[in-house]
Amino acid sequence: MGDGTILAIDLGTSGPKVALVSVTGLVVATASEPTTLILHPGGGAEQDPEDWWRAIIAATAKLRDHPSFDPGAIAAVCVTAQWAGTVCVDQAGEAIGNAILWMDTRGAPDSRALCKGWLSVEGYAPRKVAAWVRKTGGAPSLNGKDPVGHILWLARADRERYEATHMFLEPKDYLNLRLTGTMAASFDSIAMHWVTDNRDIDAIAYDDGLLALTGLPAKKLPPLRAATDILDPLRAEAAEALGIPKGLPVVCGTPDVQSAAVGSGAIGPAKAHLYLGTSSWISAHVPFKKTDLLRNIASLPSALPGQYFIGNSQETAGGCLNWLRDGVLFGDDALGRHAPPDDVFVRLDALADTAPPGSDSVLFTPWLIGERCPVADERVRGSFLNLSLSTTRAHLARAVLEGVAYNTRWLLRAVERFMGSPLPSLRVVGGGGRSALWCQIHADVLGRPIEQVRDPLTVNALGAGLVGALGIGALRSDDLPGCVEVERTFEPRAHYRERYDDLFAAFLHHYKSSKSFFRRLNQHP
Repeated sequence: MGDGTILAIDLGTSGPKVALVSVTGLVVATASEPTTLILHPGGGAEQDPEDWWRAIIAATAKLRDHPSFDPGAIAAVCVTAQWAGTVCVDQAGEAIGNAILWMDTRGAPDSRALCKGWLSVEGYAPRKVAAWVRKTGGAPSLNGKDPVGHILWLARADRERYEATHMFLEPKDYLNLRLTGTMAASFDSIAMHWVTDNRDIDAIAYDDGLLALTGLPAKKLPPLRAATDILDPLRAEAAEALGIPKGLPVVCGTPDVQSAAVGSGAIGPAKAHLYLGTSSWISAHVPFKKTDLLRNIASLPSALPGQYFIGNSQETAGGCLNWLRDGVLFGDDALGRHAPPDDVFVRLDALADTAPPGSDSVLFTPWLIGERCPVADERVRGSFLNLSLSTTRAHLARAVLEGVAYNTRWLLRAVERFMGSPLPSLRVVGGGGRSALWCQIHADVLGRPIEQVRDPLTVNALGAGLVGALGIGALRSDDLPGCVEVERTFEPRAHYRERYDDLFAAFLHHYKSSKSFFRRLNQHP
């Protein structure tokens, strides 16, 4: 291991976090700046790339005020960012219009038309899905939330912008363009375009058959590099805007899902992490390419050389707490009296902790925008079950936390089946990982020790910093587990096991018995 720091840029949907990360895995300092989310009728979700760049410059200016900031000690720059977005750029590298985000569904009709055939199963023609899965590990989503859907929507609905586009870039790769002037993608960032042959992890490349099948123009897709490759030096204009030396190596970097996998430190056989953010997932690095179509789980290229990671997603985790805050407790409506306090989630934790484990059999299902894994069901919806006159706000708050944990247990069963072995423990990362109560609830519901990493909120920035350190040779992959410190371990409490087993069984029974009901209610989503 060497000395120095990596300037890590972590672009989330709510805005960027910029961090100084030591090559030994310490997040020295962070600063953030919000960005604006632009929603359009019909499922549009966009952001202005100039707003991203403005916020990164502003956050870096804040970071420069930290006493530990030493521009001369910065050894490299590395970016992680929200995944499955699309930025149209012209030949000069200027963004054309807003970026289309991972939550944009306007391309759903185009994705459905692409995937269907004369004999379709769950919306997919068997011949097509077999080609995608065999080579890529997955297939385009029918909801249009990946770059395939974005680009096909542009070709149909915004033909002028489509024709003017020189290159379609992921958000991470667009930021690298701003930093270096070079247009490129990494093997892991391009994966959700579903046009690369990933069967040989050491020789990933665009596949002519997949390009023809998907209808994406090869000339508008960027050259491919490894996440740990040095892309190019930091150009002078970007260095001046950020207040750091020009010419620093910019490492190609990785999307946020993969950076969390690195930043969790859960690297090695039977090591996995649970991400608790707005959405949730369980992931691990694996040496094999595999797909479970029934449960929407696949292994895709990782940021780490020679490895895959397990990809899956549960749509709402911390998003359920945001809904409880904004949609129930502090709504901006005729009953709303004031904005939520700054420590609202700390208060919700404290309130939930006053209700007994199991919430006196009050159940919450967290499917507020449908579900993706381990069941793909866009029409299922959330609910509180078994309410009575004795139900309190404390029961509701705890039931939300437990409902997310039941959903995680459902996913854990599928992930362990995918891996072929049980997971002895899980690292927890993301904003939800700061809650000791939620960590303990997950330990009790999953029946697994939950390891809370130090500062779980900075895991993406830490992962980007570690990928940057790998890129400049300051670290080796074998060093990574030792770079992440576990702050506390939550052991499952045996005396609650039977209670949670019963409630989890009721949770699954509710889905199975009500899915047709939800399909009828939500047949026109």
